Amino acid sequence: MSRIYARRIARLSAVAASAVLAVAASLLTAPAAQAAPPTPVDAATARSYLAALTVKAEGSTTGYSRDLFPHWSTQSGTCNTREVVLKRDGVNVVQDTNCAAVSGSWYSEYDGATWSAASDVDIDHVVPLAESWRSGANGWTTSKRQQFANDLTRPQLIAVTDNVNQAKGDLDPAKWMPPRTAYRCTYARMWVHVKHYWGLSVDTAEKSALQSVLNGC
Repeated sequence: MSRIYARRIARLSAVAASAVLAVAASLLTAPAAQAAPPTPVDAATARSYLAALTVKAEGSTTGYSRDLFPHWSTQSGTCNTREVVLKRDGVNVVQDTNCAAVSGSWYSEYDGATWSAASDVDIDHVVPLAESWRSGANGWTTSKRQQFANDLTRPQLIAVTDNVNQAKGDLDPAKWMPPRTAYRCTYARMWVHVKHYWGLSVDTAEKSALQSVLNGC
């Protein structure tokens, strides 16, 4: 083998080795698994929480306004609660200097759809604001309602497909559950966790629906 040919072989081997290293590096720096809302209590705990909730007929929406639940609150710098959830629940989310998500992807647990534009995603209040009003929040201070509407500590906020969120509206689990059945157990746990923490009541049909789901978890 000539020296020139040997040097060419060596160079090709070096290039191949570099390519392997590059692939390995890309795997090591690949985006982590999608984030999610705070983990709700397990099914057994959710069943005990549900049993402890006050059961009463749902109140009216008289006097209700979304403005009584100030959101989205500033969380850090220029980032508000919506933008924090978009970043948390998305993959490869890039934000501009105003903290607005300009690229990324979002998987909607409610229906299994994936979106690449933040405008296609809503931040759902798992326990809707109007539902909370009918369940006891009508007697809260505005400050407490603001804390509830921006609660990042409990599993109360989640990024989902906008029209699915709009179809849900302010319905409770007796009237609406995520169309993706695989997520219903998690959703019921989230709902009960939030209602328990915030001291909200449930009505009879709502409790029955939640018991049915949780008993199958």
